Amino acid sequence: MEKFDASLKSWIDTEKSAAELVSITSRLWLEKSIELILLRSVLINRGTGKVLNKHIRAETILKKPVRVQDSLLIAKAMLEEDIAPARIDIGRLNSEWTDEKESYTSVKEFVLDKLKSFIKVEPRSVKTQDVVLYGFGRIGRLLARELSLFAGNGSHLRLRAIVTRTNSDEDIKKRISLFRKDSVHGPFNGVANEDFENKAMVVNGQIVLFLAANNPEEIDYESYGIHDALLIDNTGVVRDRESLSRHLTAKGIAKVLLTAPGKGDIPNIVYGVNQNKVDIDKETIFSAASCTTNAIVPALEVIEKNYGIKKGHIETIHAYTNDQNLLDNYHKKSRRGRSAPLNMVITETGAGSAASKAIPSLKGKLTSNAVRVPVPNVSLAILTLEVNKKVSIEDVNSLFLDASLKGTLIEQIRYSNSTEFVSSDGNGDSCPCIFDSPATNVSEDGQTVILYLWYDNEFGYSSQVIRLARHIGKVKSYRYY
Repeated sequence: MEKFDASLKSWIDTEKSAAELVSITSRLWLEKSIELILLRSVLINRGTGKVLNKHIRAETILKKPVRVQDSLLIAKAMLEEDIAPARIDIGRLNSEWTDEKESYTSVKEFVLDKLKSFIKVEPRSVKTQDVVLYGFGRIGRLLARELSLFAGNGSHLRLRAIVTRTNSDEDIKKRISLFRKDSVHGPFNGVANEDFENKAMVVNGQIVLFLAANNPEEIDYESYGIHDALLIDNTGVVRDRESLSRHLTAKGIAKVLLTAPGKGDIPNIVYGVNQNKVDIDKETIFSAASCTTNAIVPALEVIEKNYGIKKGHIETIHAYTNDQNLLDNYHKKSRRGRSAPLNMVITETGAGSAASKAIPSLKGKLTSNAVRVPVPNVSLAILTLEVNKKVSIEDVNSLFLDASLKGTLIEQIRYSNSTEFVSSDGNGDSCPCIFDSPATNVSEDGQTVILYLWYDNEFGYSSQVIRLARHIGKVKSYRYY
C-alpha cells in the first residue's frame, strides 16, 4: 500500500508540473508570441495528459530523461526574460539541460546562454500578412483552424476572409458548424461564433469575413480593409497560371498559394526542401504540391543526399477522399466510382514526377502508383529505392533519426520507433513524413532500401501549407531546434 501511495503521489506532483507548464506555454504564446514545441510536437492548447505523453515519447527517441519538471523550470525562466518572438523546441533545451546543467549556476543562466541570440533583439519580422482562404473544404477548414489558433497576439499571419460561392445566414451557420466539429480531427480547440450581421465568424476574438463569389476577380478585398493579401486557393478546381492569375486582378490580393500540384511553370514547393530555390519577391503564384509529395520528398532528399538514388518506385496507400463515391455510382475516372469505404481502389498519382520538380536530380528515376483504401485519414507511402552505396537497416534508421533531430528537415520528418504504430496514430501529426523505423528493410546486397512513411494527408499537409505561407509572407520568427 505504501508503494502504491508513493507512486500515486509522485504522479500527482508530475501532473501538477505539467498543468503549470501548460499555463506558462499559453502565456509565452499569448504575451510574447513564443511558441514552445517538443520535438516538433505542438504544446500550445494541449492538455496535461498529452504534454506528459510527449515527454515520455521524447525519452524513447533521445534515450535520456526528459522530465516535465525540467521543462517547467526552463519555461519559467523564459517567461522572465525579454525574448523576441520565436519557435523554441523545449525538448532540445531539456536535453541540453540534462547534459550540461553542472556547467551552470542556475536555470536562468542556462536560458540566457542558450537563447542569447534571441534576447533583447528586434523581432525577425515585424510585419503582418493578411490571408484569404478561397474555398472552405477539408483543407480550408484545417487551415482556418490553425491560422486562428496560432494567431498569438495578432502578429504574423492574419486570417481575414473566407470566400465561398454563397454566404447566406444558413450557409454561414453550416460552415461554422463544420469548422467547430470534425469527425476525423475532433472538435475545434477554441471558440467560434456566428456574426450574421457582418457575414462573419468570430474565432478566438478574430473577425473572419465570409465573402461570396463565383469568380476570382469579383471581390474588392480592399473595400473590406484587406491589403496585399496572400490568397490560399484550396478548391483544387484550377491549377494553371492563367486561371490562378485571375485572383491577382482582384484588389487587395498580392500573391496566390495553391494547395494542389501546380501545372506548367508554377513552382511546386515542398517546404523544408526547395523553398529557398524560388524567388518569392518576383514570383506571385506558388504551389504547395500534394500531400503525398510532401510526405516522400523529405525522405527522398535524405537518401539522395547521403546515398544517391539510381531508381525507385513509390506506392502510396492513400486514405479515401471526397473525390470518391460513398456507394457505387458513375465517376469520370477509372475505378473511383466504386464505393470508397468498401473497396481498395487502384488509382494514379503524380508523386513520382512531382518529386523530381523539388529534387531535379531524380528526374526520370522514379515511378509511382496509388491505392485508395477504406480509412478516412492518414496514408502510407512505401518507397523502394536502389541506391549507389551498400547500406544496412541500422545505417538507414540512424540517418533518419539524425535528420529528424537536426538539420533543415526537422519540421518535416518525425522518427517513430514504435513497433505498434498504425495509421490512426498519425492522425493530427504536423510532420508530413513519419518515418517508421521498425519497418525499414534493406536487400541482402545492401543496395535496395525500402522505407515506410506515414502521413496525415490532411493535417500534416495543412501544416506544410502554413509553413510555406509564413515563408512567402516573410513572417517567420526565430527558431531554436
